[in-house]
Order: sequence, then structure tokens, then C-alpha cells
Amino acid sequence: MRQVQVTFDCAEPARVARFWAAVLGYDQVPYGEDDLAAEVATGRTPGWAACVDPTGAGPRLYFQRVPEGKVVKNRVHLDVRVGPGLVGEERLAVLAAECARLEALGGSRVRLMLADEENESCLVMQDVEGNEFCLD
Repeated sequence: MRQVQVTFDCAEPARVARFWAAVLGYDQVPYGEDDLAAEVATGRTPGWAACVDPTGAGPRLYFQRVPEGKVVKNRVHLDVRVGPGLVGEERLAVLAAECARLEALGGSRVRLMLADEENESCLVMQDVEGNEFCLD
């Protein structure tokens, strides 16, 4: 069996990992002794962070520090499924409630995409470093 890990390039791995752990109800992976010793020696947080699904069902999320900033739209993004099976006003209310929770964590609302002939409504957001994701 193969496992999937989703990796994010970012400036502040620990900050982005905290955000996503709170979004998904994941646990943060603790740093090892070598990471903590390097942090004390350099005064800089480790260049990585990770969080995992406590049930083991979801993929591990890994966050690595990179020197360059984000410049364009993500080619891959996460869909956070908060309203599967819901339609119309009920779906919009669930999306709005989750959006408000995530904004309080530092996320940003980008735009609401209303239902059409093929898709239900979804809400495009950004995490604390501008990575796009959808509330679906």
C-alpha cells in the first residue's frame, strides 16, 4: 500500500502547520531533539513542520521552508469537504460558518462560487501564507 503526503512550500512552516492542524483537526508532529538543538543554536525555528490525521485516514501534511515567496495560483489545492450532500441555502450556511471559523484562524476568504448545472457551491479561501483551498 502506498501512502500520500501533501507537501507545502512556505516561509514559516510551524505557522502554516498550526493553521492546517486546526482546520482539519490534525495533530502536529513534534520536533526531534536534533531539531530543537538547532533551533536553540541558531535562534531560528526548524525548516519543517508536519501534521497528521489522528485517525490515520487522511494524508500527512508536510511544510518545508523555501526562500522564494508564492507568486502565482496553486496548481494543486486541497478541498476541505464541510458540506458533502448539502445543497442550496443549507450548503451556503455551512460554508459561511466554516469560513468564519477559518478566518478567525488567519485564513482569508477569496470568493464564493455559486452552484451551476455541474457543481454545487464552494468557497475559495487562502491559508495564512496565501495558498488557495476550497471549502466544498
